[in-house]
Amino acid sequence: MEIKPIELMTFSKEGEVTPEVVRKFIEKHKAEVARYRYLINMYQGIMDIATQEPKDSWKPDNRLSVNFPKYIVDTFTGYFNGIPVKKSHKDSKVLERLQSFDNLNDMEDEESELAKMACIYGRAFELLYQDEVTQTNVVYNSPENMFMVYDDSIKEEPLFAVRYGFDTDDNLKGEVYTLLETIEISGKVGELSFGERTYNPYSELPVVEFYFNEERMSIFESVISLVNSFNKAISEKANDVDYFSDQYLVFLGAEVDEGDLKNIRSNRVINYYGRGDEKGNINVRFLEKPDSDSQTENLLDRLTKLIFQITMVANISDESFGSSSGVALAYKLQAMSNLALAFQRKFQSSLNKRYKLFCSLTTNEVGKDSWKDIEYSFTRNEPKDIKEQAETATLLMGVTSEETALSVLSVVPDVKTEVDRIHKEKSETSVFDYDKEQE
Repeated sequence: MEIKPIELMTFSKEGEVTPEVVRKFIEKHKAEVARYRYLINMYQGIMDIATQEPKDSWKPDNRLSVNFPKYIVDTFTGYFNGIPVKKSHKDSKVLERLQSFDNLNDMEDEESELAKMACIYGRAFELLYQDEVTQTNVVYNSPENMFMVYDDSIKEEPLFAVRYGFDTDDNLKGEVYTLLETIEISGKVGELSFGERTYNPYSELPVVEFYFNEERMSIFESVISLVNSFNKAISEKANDVDYFSDQYLVFLGAEVDEGDLKNIRSNRVINYYGRGDEKGNINVRFLEKPDSDSQTENLLDRLTKLIFQITMVANISDESFGSSSGVALAYKLQAMSNLALAFQRKFQSSLNKRYKLFCSLTTNEVGKDSWKDIEYSFTRNEPKDIKEQAETATLLMGVTSEETALSVLSVVPDVKTEVDRIHKEKSETSVFDYDKEQE
């Protein structure tokens, strides 16, 4: 399948959102859905090799697929936010409200799924809504059944979003989310109609897009051809193995009847000898195919290295990782770290939009600008050398501030709290020593 780059859907800022406008954008989105399904199929292990033309019935026809896309996505998302994002705020009341909001929506799992979807599809969506008791809820959405339209200004601000699906009779049902209201839609694609309208309680569009990069490309999209080539090569290798296990037996210089063949199959014995001038001219052997084992192995190794090199995701199952530590390990993870930093900026921008919507609600009892002071802490899920970190922290003591020195320790989740604990312990120890002296 040919993968085409994604283009943002745009519409005039002054234009009216009508059923006809929504219909046109749904038609455009349906053309993108084929790409999304191809990408999720690759993640699930459904590869091109499975749909290739079948070979002749007498030929081996293995269809093996190695699921590099799933390994790449799961490894990267585990590295990126296997340790959940931590949020902090200088105002304890605001922080309490944010934590309550996160706990209500099981935000650690929500953000993990958003990151995974963004890696697979290149983008994912999150919908905010109010439940029956006016609590703010969020739910992630696949781009297969949801899309967003942006205005045609230079900033390309979100204008409206559509979530839809089809029933067994091919009838469409869904919602249009605009800056002012949520509109129900139904009917056939060619005859859409608007239904009930609900006021939008948020200051902006209640849909947030999380995307992997500006191009909305999947993390493994650039290596699809390499993955397909690997699957083809390893399948042909399996065909060769089947061929060698079912070779043809060749008799040269001797006539073999059906009875002799049955005897050979049953007793595993071949005993032919020449007569007269035919003596020594009988040759019984297997018909062999030219061996290209080393060439195939070199190709598979080269494809594997290229797949991980181009995606910038480390092959942590490689044997060399087990013997690496400290600086050597950091260099091996450098490319993936750079990729994670680029994704982190996009992810944090989307988190800001989420909490901006949350803070815009007066029912949440926080200032509408409180989201600006939220601090995010992303921690890479990678092997840690605690001994080396402790030595570094000791060397930094007296050279840098105590907080900076302690910040290199991965076992310290909250540096400020740890500093307070140290000072408290020192204070208690000093009082105890003083009391002993007085005695």
